[in-house]
Amino acid sequence: MTMLSPLDPGPFDLDGGKSGALLIHGFTGAPPEMRLLGEALAESGMTVSAPRLPGHGTTPEDLNQRRWQEWVDEAEAAYDRLQARCDTVVVGGLSMGSLLALELGARHPEIAALMAYSPALRIATRLILATPWIKHLVRAWPKPRRTDLVDPEAEARAWCYDRRPVAATAELLALQRWVRGRLDRIRQPLLLVQSTGDATIHPDNGPTLQAGVASEHVELRWLHHSGHNILVDGEWPTVARWTGEFLSRHGVGP
Repeated sequence: MTMLSPLDPGPFDLDGGKSGALLIHGFTGAPPEMRLLGEALAESGMTVSAPRLPGHGTTPEDLNQRRWQEWVDEAEAAYDRLQARCDTVVVGGLSMGSLLALELGARHPEIAALMAYSPALRIATRLILATPWIKHLVRAWPKPRRTDLVDPEAEARAWCYDRRPVAATAELLALQRWVRGRLDRIRQPLLLVQSTGDATIHPDNGPTLQAGVASEHVELRWLHHSGHNILVDGEWPTVARWTGEFLSRHGVGP
């Protein structure tokens, strides 16, 4: 079951120049939540690719069958496809997608820059720590009816499940632990964008990443009128502008 949405949850590609941007969606989400940022980057002349991670855009039951390594493998394959088309590639991700972006950065020093939007290094609730055991008792739990999104039109810009698969959440926990152990391998310029109104992730995620990576250039930007999904909420144009300016400062463009 999904949240009611007319959007196509499939991957998308936008043609542009020889600079490419790989955009990775979040946990239980789908590529449409990367569409607005992707179109903004494409309008600037970049080639954009937004893959769909295994178990996403299908059913919660499908997602519960997946391992975190499958998400990494799909991100890796999408990166390889985009790199074959472009001279320069940057990688950005939303929430769990930011963990995959960071993992790609740790693996591939040739990536020109990284963007982590609402980075899910740690989740706000400690209940996630129990998911390796709860998954044997409960398959999924419903998401709250009320979201932290500020813009009433924001939900219509995204596609996601209305339930949180528990076994898959345990895989997210494992991915978090893996990426936290590899932060010192990340040396690319890094843009971090987080909202003070985010009810999903731990508020210290941005500063923790800023202190933990080996990058010489890290920018931490804060929003104050958005929820967790900052790429569909009302301040998404600001995020897109910050992203464009960040990439320009580091010599990435069409």
